[in-house]
Amino acid sequence: MSFDEIPLEMRPREKLMTQGVGALGDAELLALLLRTGTQGKNVLQFAQEILHSFGGLAGLLHAKVDDLRRIKGLGGNAKRAEIFAVLEIARRTSAEELKQRAVIDSPETVKQHIQLQIAARPYEVFAALFLDARHRLIALEELFRGTLTQTSVYPREVVARALHHNAAAVILAHNHPSGCVEPSRADEALTNALKAALALIDVQVLDHVIVAPGRSLSMAERGLV
Repeated sequence: MSFDEIPLEMRPREKLMTQGVGALGDAELLALLLRTGTQGKNVLQFAQEILHSFGGLAGLLHAKVDDLRRIKGLGGNAKRAEIFAVLEIARRTSAEELKQRAVIDSPETVKQHIQLQIAARPYEVFAALFLDARHRLIALEELFRGTLTQTSVYPREVVARALHHNAAAVILAHNHPSGCVEPSRADEALTNALKAALALIDVQVLDHVIVAPGRSLSMAERGLV
């Protein structure tokens, strides 16, 4: 089907104006950025193809310039630049929101922020959100990277970064490239080890969030922190 054959009210721009941005699917949102399709594909089909190539929006968030350059039809710098600009705006907006309010007031925003940062990585990443005395975000840092199955996390380095930021509390975070966000016994043991180490400098561990593309789990909500 050509784009002209799509009913006017079902086209992304018109649908956004009449039903609101929440009514648009991921491919429709991306289509608004792309504006035009490629040979043999209308813009919606092209957007869907890009999302499929990266495993959805989460994968696209972590795409590199060379990754997009390999997509036929995205060879122009303008389209790639617009996509990267919008993705970076999403990350910065999420961080700014957490810097303005206590993270305990917005647990879903915390999960979304962590997903934006590390969920789609093909390898394990361990990160920490360092918080001030009012539990507002100071910084999110990626501290360790590992293989697809394990990573080594050194408590003394987490403690050193907490002291560097003069943090009063932290939220620990890591991704599971397998897609399963259930905490393992090793995750529980690591959380307890970091809680003990950080307690020595009077820094509280509020949570340990595990993320995968489109999924997240709070160990605090499970009673494991």
